Amino acid sequence: MAAGGLPSSATLLLIIILVAAVAVAPLASAVRPVSDAHRSTAAELFAASPDGSFGDLETTYEAVRTFQILGVEKDKGLIGKACKFAAEKLASSSSSSSSPAKDLFHAVRISGVLKCSVDSGVYDDVATRLKAVIKDTNSLLELYYSVGGLLSVKEQGRNVVLPDADSTFHAIKALSQSDGRWRYDTNSAESSTFAAAVVKNDIVKLFDTIKSYDDGTFYFDEKHVDATEYKGPITTSASVVRGVTSFGDVASGKLNIPGEKVLGLAKFFLGIGLPGSAKDCFNQIEAFVPLILSLPSKVFSLTSKDQLKVEVTTVFGSAAPPLRVNLVQVLGSGSKVITTETKELQFDHDNNIHYLDIAPLKIDVGKYSLVFEISLQEPEHETVYATGGRNTETVFVTGLIKVDKAETGISDNDAGTVESVQKIDLQKDASISLSANHLQKLRLSFQLSTPLGNTFKPHQVFLKLKHESKVEHLFVVPGSARQFKIDFLGLVEKFYYLSGRYDLELSVGDAAMENSFLRALGHLELDLPEAPEKAPKPPAQAVDPFSKFGPKKEISHIFRAPEKRPPKELSFAFSGLTLIPFVGFLIGLMRLGVNLKNFPSLPAPSAFASLFHAGIGAVLLLYVLFWIKLDLFTTLKYLSFLGVFLVFVGHRALSYLSSTSSKQKTA
Repeated sequence: MAAGGLPSSATLLLIIILVAAVAVAPLASAVRPVSDAHRSTAAELFAASPDGSFGDLETTYEAVRTFQILGVEKDKGLIGKACKFAAEKLASSSSSSSSPAKDLFHAVRISGVLKCSVDSGVYDDVATRLKAVIKDTNSLLELYYSVGGLLSVKEQGRNVVLPDADSTFHAIKALSQSDGRWRYDTNSAESSTFAAAVVKNDIVKLFDTIKSYDDGTFYFDEKHVDATEYKGPITTSASVVRGVTSFGDVASGKLNIPGEKVLGLAKFFLGIGLPGSAKDCFNQIEAFVPLILSLPSKVFSLTSKDQLKVEVTTVFGSAAPPLRVNLVQVLGSGSKVITTETKELQFDHDNNIHYLDIAPLKIDVGKYSLVFEISLQEPEHETVYATGGRNTETVFVTGLIKVDKAETGISDNDAGTVESVQKIDLQKDASISLSANHLQKLRLSFQLSTPLGNTFKPHQVFLKLKHESKVEHLFVVPGSARQFKIDFLGLVEKFYYLSGRYDLELSVGDAAMENSFLRALGHLELDLPEAPEKAPKPPAQAVDPFSKFGPKKEISHIFRAPEKRPPKELSFAFSGLTLIPFVGFLIGLMRLGVNLKNFPSLPAPSAFASLFHAGIGAVLLLYVLFWIKLDLFTTLKYLSFLGVFLVFVGHRALSYLSSTSSKQKTA
């Protein structure tokens, strides 16, 4: 049975259950296992609330089930809160949901995933309530939630018996449609793929409604247009997969599902990448857990003798059971068969890698499709794992390309006779010198061969001619051409009638060519006719925007010769004359009889008088420093401080002298 949250063996894949029905069909491409990015995305999409739930019961179950499959470690306190949230719903006799059976269904499953401790009496009460729903409802989903809930209760170790199982089955069967889809209830005229519950004969009919993309991807989608009913392709496809998986667990015999549709469904889910919503994350993770084949590297070098390495794991990165990997076919371009000899890959137990030397395969450089087959070594594993039929991987082989018979020359335009031919060693830069006029041709030829001696046709071959005025001309050399010619007569206007020296440069490159090269060949002296009046002008050359930050032109400057100075003796003589006023000042002091009789004798006035004379001496010293060292502004700054100091101490000293003089006159 299948519906929105069908009970399923989530560790099995639809491919695994239907392995007997899968035809031998190659996968378009293998995928890498689920990475830590999926685990990180799941943790971000499912954000728990403070009460330990992730919203409603359905979302909480999807969260804990996704974490269980991906192995995401959650806080023990959060697990306890989620168990409490589920236990409260199980013990409650009322439900805020329009579907009490749905709440009980998800609450029991939460308890089962987290292994919550729930009293046996609670499970007995839940089973009784679910049986009552089965007896009274005609809704497909209510029947599903009720029967699924009873199954989950039974999985918890309780003895559950469904009374009148035949009547329940006929009630469900009454909602089936001829196309494999189902109605939601007896009052609904519309049928649904999402609500499909299938039996063995209806599975093929249901797969007739499957849709596909051009790349072989298959998926199921709803036909309902009502926004309340539409589920989307991911949810609908996951519902069908879970339903078929659940049926496969209990059905006898094999299910005749077309192999390409099964593989297409696998590709659909594995191609989702990182899901964008919590619902899509759950549907992607629970629907598929396949064995996959992948290549750590898809580029191999013949030069370094790389080994072909293959990994086989589950989609979650778990180790695969003992198996054999065989390379059964190698296809070249255009699906050309290179070899059909089966070669078994060796197994490296330490690194869990299957490997094979590529040298014995006799494959050359280029792109190839490798077809693998996987076979399980233990027969009992064939009912648990599926190998997916043939797996096709696209690889790229690189190698060193041999370059020889390289030569260039100038030939006449009409007769085709070669005037000069020069051989070139394309393993290094060359320095050939050629000359031609507009009536001649430039000829260039060389041969490329692969490590196995086959002719190699590179993807890109360019010949560049660069004029001395920096004007460049680029010519594409056909990879399949053994000889390339440039006819100057038809290119005179393209060359802008520029005669002179052209530097020649050849570049050859290909993804499979490990020794792609760019070689300078030399130069060509080209003589072209004079440009007519209306001839096109060469394009302006681009100016490097960073050139203005480069070194500037050196400035050359010659200082004028210094003026002639007077003799040294004359300078000393005039310096001496400047001291005459000072000498006269000293003589005058002596003639006047200068003395220190009126110098204050008391300590305070004496200190101010001494500071006043010292300040005058400092001013004289500042004049000397100005003359030999200081500039005008510095001198004025110091003089301003000294001036304020002299005014203060001089006023105190003169005040004392004035007071003393007044007392003497009074006396």
